[in-house]
Amino acid sequence: MKVSLFITCLGDVFYVNAGKSAVELLEHLGCEVDFPETQTCCGQPAYNSGYHRETKEVAKHMIEVMEDADYVVGISGSCVYMIHEYMHLFEEDSKWRDRAIALKEKSYELTQFIVDVLNIEDVGASYQAIATYHTSCHMTRLLGVQEAPFKLLEKVKGLELVDLPNRQDCCGFGGTFAVKMSNISEQMVDEKVDHIEETKANLLLGADGSCLMNIGGRISRRDKQVEVKHIAEILNSRGDR
Repeated sequence: MKVSLFITCLGDVFYVNAGKSAVELLEHLGCEVDFPETQTCCGQPAYNSGYHRETKEVAKHMIEVMEDADYVVGISGSCVYMIHEYMHLFEEDSKWRDRAIALKEKSYELTQFIVDVLNIEDVGASYQAIATYHTSCHMTRLLGVQEAPFKLLEKVKGLELVDLPNRQDCCGFGGTFAVKMSNISEQMVDEKVDHIEETKANLLLGADGSCLMNIGGRISRRDKQVEVKHIAEILNSRGDR
């Protein structure tokens, strides 16, 4: 099965290990992985800020870049959802709308692809830690990926998964929301960190780099001893810790 990796901006710049882990994991599961080097931002920051004309140009580029892929697999549920949104940008342009729909139908978030397409729930991972998992808003509510991460994490040997209180609550990032409404965003992420502390977990996991960056930054500023990792890093672990 051939897969094109959608690395996302944050993955490319801040979560390189998550990208590497995703490639190694997919190859371990029997996939042939390529990396389209001309891929760019999915356009979500512009789209969420109301710049839809500019987003269309980004969308057209990404559609062309990924058009020949058998499957597109991303390491951020939020960014994969943005790809699914492309078709709404072209309501009055049937040509581009059809191409956007074709891309949507073959684009998946990593855990979604493993569980729903590869039909695998045990990837043979092993990792010793007490962990809790943050469910990001876009991935859970809009992309609709709710169970796949938990199905995979429950099979990781040595990993004790503790439920995060009020896990459905937003972490306060919300793209440009964290910039425009910084005071509110700070209160939201503080509440999220408080709930993480309640779990007594020493590891926070998530599948969206933006959320992990926001929560991880607050954890660091509050000097809390909680490690933050992308779920791909744990699923790719083979007992090396």
